[in-house]
Amino acid sequence: MLALFLTVPPPASAQTAPETGWPTYGNDPGGTRYSPAKQIDLANVSQLKVAWTYRTGALPNDAELDKKAAFEATPILVDGKLFLSTPYDHVIALNAVTGAKLWEFDPKLEHPHGFSEVTSRGVSARRDPAAKAGQVCGLRIFIGTLDARLIALDGETGKPCTDFGTNGEIDLTNEVKLRDPGDYQVTSAPAIFKDLVITGSSLGDNRAVTLERGIVRAFDVRTGKLRWTWDPIAPWAYQTTPRTGAGNAWSTISVDAQHDLVFIPTGSASPDYYGGFRKGDDKWADSVVALKASTGEFVWGFQVVHHDLWDYDVASQPTLFAWKDDTPAIAVTTKMGRVFILNRLNGKPLLPVEEKPVPKSDIPGEESWPTQPSGISTIPEGVKPGDGWGLDDEERKWCEDRIAASRSEGIFTPPSLQGTIVFPGNAGGVNWSSSAFDPQRHLLIMNTNHLAMWVKLIERDKLAGLYSDREQNRMTGEFARQTGAPYAMYRETFLSPKHKLPCTAPPWGTVVALDVFSGQKAWDVPLGTHVPDQKTGAINFGGPIVTAGGLIFTAASWDGHLRAFEAATGKEVWTYELPAGGQATPMTYTLGGKQYLVIAAGGHGKFGTKQGDYVIAFTLP
Repeated sequence: MLALFLTVPPPASAQTAPETGWPTYGNDPGGTRYSPAKQIDLANVSQLKVAWTYRTGALPNDAELDKKAAFEATPILVDGKLFLSTPYDHVIALNAVTGAKLWEFDPKLEHPHGFSEVTSRGVSARRDPAAKAGQVCGLRIFIGTLDARLIALDGETGKPCTDFGTNGEIDLTNEVKLRDPGDYQVTSAPAIFKDLVITGSSLGDNRAVTLERGIVRAFDVRTGKLRWTWDPIAPWAYQTTPRTGAGNAWSTISVDAQHDLVFIPTGSASPDYYGGFRKGDDKWADSVVALKASTGEFVWGFQVVHHDLWDYDVASQPTLFAWKDDTPAIAVTTKMGRVFILNRLNGKPLLPVEEKPVPKSDIPGEESWPTQPSGISTIPEGVKPGDGWGLDDEERKWCEDRIAASRSEGIFTPPSLQGTIVFPGNAGGVNWSSSAFDPQRHLLIMNTNHLAMWVKLIERDKLAGLYSDREQNRMTGEFARQTGAPYAMYRETFLSPKHKLPCTAPPWGTVVALDVFSGQKAWDVPLGTHVPDQKTGAINFGGPIVTAGGLIFTAASWDGHLRAFEAATGKEVWTYELPAGGQATPMTYTLGGKQYLVIAAGGHGKFGTKQGDYVIAFTLP
């Protein structure tokens, strides 16, 4: 009887599991968000329990800025420590097993003018291979800040590495002509390539034609010396009158160290919704561009939108993976919900891309581009009469009437004076949350938003009157000056007036699995809900991860839950209600024989989810 007992294997949670890490924002420099950890699997995921909770104390901070604050960070794991950043750029080191704070660094942000964004998606780490044990700043933690500094910290103490730049920091406004302080920021974790730290910038949109340069820069990780600079829209942008700007890289940069390449996702040239002064296709805005990592030399570029008029930035970190016969590949996910699969050595499509005709602008002075690249579509595109949706007949009719009164001729319908429905809108498709790659099933996993925007251009001389009467006209969305252009802009989410739900049919948010070998969907399931007891899917900000345990984990949705899905089928297998919105991407690691799942739950001010300051770790009993 005793012998029989000894042959029974211990439960999964008691088995010794090999250690697995999460050393960069997307786990690996190519952003696959895949973990080989498999202690937590389909058989036991329902047993997950909270292992520890840490409160950052980030909120409340500033009454006005807190309204914008979003806890979008994904912690990284290095040397058994978790490193993360708060919306106000405090960098915190935690014991990864207990959640106890080891140190905290306060950058003492300067914000007399406020900030366009109040978020930080994370930090980066770089260990000096020549450093001796215990050497100060042998492990460096880098963060880019809301007031445009790049800071290097000692991983052991959290103190600035004084040999980097000036007393541990670089002023990124150098070589940049600031238009509006507070609108030139860094919100994503810098990229690391060998002895270089590489960063772009986040710029406040739609302020004017002439904005800051969207330059990408590489600095020496030890000294902070500038090693190279690349401008996405040079030289053509400097020949425009007035001079356009932006085209900046505000999302996460991917690195392929083996091939000496970095992949830069870029945003639109300024301003987003009027291009009369930036005629042409505006390369290399709205693109993914491969640069030689060591020098910044241009290698190739792929533009996902020509002459952008819709705020269709490439918001996602490009995902690097091995395609058929191990061809080095890159997946580009977009706000349009379109996906492009390319050879990452030369930028040539591995799955078909076709230039297709699109509607023409009717705005005087605007020369919209006649075609746009069509790749793999993962969400509905365009809204036509009959597509209106509402919880009741009255709301459905209101939505239908709005469609009929607007310009709506499919995806890439240009902005207009009468008002244009843009579907998907600038918050649609795949945003900064990016994608995850399951190498076992060659599936690209992404969270999508099915969200339309209503956009109206406003003649400059009519802006003041329309703005002053905005309440009477029920214009509760966003006005943008677009100074220097003949038109200002107004945009709002296309929602029903009473229940404030999307005017298009659900699902409004999904998790999609795309077979990157065939370009076909493997599955597509709702993520969360906006209507109790209905699987409507929910608008979401935050991304998925995938593990060798056959699981996908994601929070992100408006309804505030962390969920697990079966990677093979998309079946939801576990859910947990978070104490605040989980508008972040989780991460996982294995230490001391136990696998942990960690999520930042602090909500999103602009999105309207419950705010807080929680970092929560889960594990098996």
